[in-house]
Amino acid sequence: MNDDTPESESASALAPFRHGIFRAVWSASLVSNFGGLIQGVGAAWMMTTIATSSYQVALVQASTTLPIMLFALLAGAIADSFNRRKIMLIAQIFMLVVSALLTVFTYLDLMTPWTLLAFTFLIDSGTALNSPSWQASVGDMVPRTKVPAAIALNSMGFNLTRSVGPAIGGIIVAAAGAAAAFAVNTLSYVGLIVVLARWRPELPASTLPRETLGAAMGAGLRYVAMSPNIGKVLVRSSAFGFSAGAVLALLPLVARDVVKGDALSYGIMLGAFGIGAVGGALTSVRLRQLLSSETMVRMAFAGFAVCAFNAAVSNHAWQTSLGLLVGGACWVMALSHFNVTVQMSTPRWVVGRVLSVYQTATFGGIALGSWVWGVVADAHGAEAALMAASVAMLAGGAIGLLLPLPQQAVLNLDPLNRFQEPHLALDLKPRSGPIAIMIEYVIRNEDVPEFLATMAERGRVRRRDGARNWTLARDLENPSIWIEHYHTPTWVEYIRHNRRATYADAVIGERIRALHSGNEPPRVRRMIERPTTAGTALVMPKGPIEH
Repeated sequence: MNDDTPESESASALAPFRHGIFRAVWSASLVSNFGGLIQGVGAAWMMTTIATSSYQVALVQASTTLPIMLFALLAGAIADSFNRRKIMLIAQIFMLVVSALLTVFTYLDLMTPWTLLAFTFLIDSGTALNSPSWQASVGDMVPRTKVPAAIALNSMGFNLTRSVGPAIGGIIVAAAGAAAAFAVNTLSYVGLIVVLARWRPELPASTLPRETLGAAMGAGLRYVAMSPNIGKVLVRSSAFGFSAGAVLALLPLVARDVVKGDALSYGIMLGAFGIGAVGGALTSVRLRQLLSSETMVRMAFAGFAVCAFNAAVSNHAWQTSLGLLVGGACWVMALSHFNVTVQMSTPRWVVGRVLSVYQTATFGGIALGSWVWGVVADAHGAEAALMAASVAMLAGGAIGLLLPLPQQAVLNLDPLNRFQEPHLALDLKPRSGPIAIMIEYVIRNEDVPEFLATMAERGRVRRRDGARNWTLARDLENPSIWIEHYHTPTWVEYIRHNRRATYADAVIGERIRALHSGNEPPRVRRMIERPTTAGTALVMPKGPIEH
């Protein structure tokens, strides 16, 4: 998607609203999130009335995050392999059906603690399926330069509903019971389903066969493993989720036991968290322009530690709510910054899978933290658990001394589209293989150090995009000749590998070509490996260097 708007507009926090589909989906999601938060209040407070231990209350939070941890990678592969709009439609319809069943079970008084956890798990399994497609679709709704602002607006939209939704949910639960809250959530899916059903995004058609889900998940994991900056985000986000998740997991106990409140008190405190999150979303775009990535994340860890400590020592709902204002702002600052860093570091072909790995790390940390802090609260009380969590948050911020986040840079990750499939002397099928590639360079002796440094980066990008067994060799008889060698499993995977190249990757190829001193371009040999039996042969057509 091209962006022809001025830079100032692209940087504006509200610029994505100029795009009609973003406005429509954002508005419908606002209603859906509103219903989801009301459902969350109903489930959390209902558990405090039917549970036999603090452990079960904390498991409500765990059951909402565990599905994302378990299914996110599969959902990410589905998001990158199938039509994202259709995946979101299926997920929304599934959640509507499960929410309707939850309403019926509650109305008929058939609910037990484990039944409630099972329904919560199923609803958030739908969220796990929906989320990678939804987040990856942001780039289909707005130009790339507006993606950070769009992510912040999505976060702001969720937290706008969080600022009033929990309080309204508390009123509904107190006045009409949890079944009414679940019924409201069931209806909230309808608007988003209608918007998605009417949306017809213009997407580039793929001429290659679809990857299997197993291969797609493997490609996503490989991309993350070969992207050091994304790895740093995963470590920091999981640490944040593990420690900060304690506040939301234990807040029902804080409302009931620490401040001696009711469902309305719980809803008001969640609302304060949401108001703080709205403020964090509105200021995060500006803060990213003023502060480094690492400074923002450390501030978020420290601010949330203050929030948790305040919740542990406060005996008044208003004091706890003031701390939650800070916590909500820090929650959005950290998670939206992690999300932006991942999206801006990832090309479109794999963005759903990389986002799913990020979600697995973040929500896996939240799920584990909810369980751990629930066990601590069961043994020593919610106050002790929150104090311990605040110490863990400070330790999470200190991880930045060893794994600082990279400063954001806008990379051109659009497909390069320079590769043209070569004419072959053999009639290969898409699944023919394995394919061996050899590229010959002529390098002057004085250029060898720079060449080796550049090829180290080239090898990382090759492996990240699907190449196997990448090596670099030097000719013993003619030391100026260097051979780059790698494999792909099949011919179609070789084509897919080259089509994954981006404009940012092309910089590496240009540096290598500048170092090549031969009279002809670097020589490329493409060969298919064959068993050593009679009648077999290797195909060795030549062609231009790939980009």
